[in-house]
Amino acid sequence: MRVKPADRSTRTAVPALILQAQNLPHELSRSLTGDRGEEMASHKRFSLTADIQVYFSDPQNPWQRGTSEHTNGLLRQ
Repeated sequence: MRVKPADRSTRTAVPALILQAQNLPHELSRSLTGDRGEEMASHKRFSLTADIQVYFSDPQNPWQRGTSEHTNGLLRQ
């Protein structure tokens, strides 16, 4: 799932993620892997509201989010 909030603040990003997650079929909404950006500072609120577990990759290890990094590259093209 790809969400583009109005800005990178957690105040706008988390509600946008919640809204998008509510439109996903249950079998596709098991977990979310995010980076360590400030937009996910309220990840617990997202987890509780959307009932989706949030995981984070280790710092400086983007290969732990391979699908996400690959998709971002395709979107940049």
